[in-house]
Amino acid sequence: MPLSKTNRSLPANPHETFAMPTADQLYDEAVNLQQSGNLEEAIAKLEALVVEHPDYCLAHAGLSAFYSKQGRHAESVEHAQKVCDLDPDDPFSYMAMSLVCQRAGMIPEAEQAMALSMRKQWESRQKAE
Repeated sequence: MPLSKTNRSLPANPHETFAMPTADQLYDEAVNLQQSGNLEEAIAKLEALVVEHPDYCLAHAGLSAFYSKQGRHAESVEHAQKVCDLDPDDPFSYMAMSLVCQRAGMIPEAEQAMALSMRKQWESRQKAE
C-alpha cells in the first residue's frame, strides 16, 4: 500500500525528521480519547506515557481518575499516591487522594489525605502572607 502525504510512516525527504510527541501532547491525546468514550485506549496511552515519563504527574493523576471510574481501586490509589509523592506541596493532590480512597472504602486513609490537603492549603496561605 503506497504511503499518502497525510499518512506516511517515512519522511519523503531523507533529511526530514518527525518530532516525537511531548508528554503534554500524549496526555492531551489520552484525555481526548477518554472524553470520546474510549476509556481503555486512554488508559493504555497513559500507561505507556508513565513508562516513558515516570515522573509526569498529570499522567499518574489521569490514571488514578480513570482507574477509579473502572472500579480498579488499588491501581487508582497507587497512582494517586504517586501524584502526592511527585508534588508533595500541592493540596489538590491530597484531596484527589482522599476521594479515591473514599471510593475504595479506605476511610481512615481518606481522612488522613484530607487532613494533609487542609494542612498544605494552610501552609500555602502562610507562605503567601
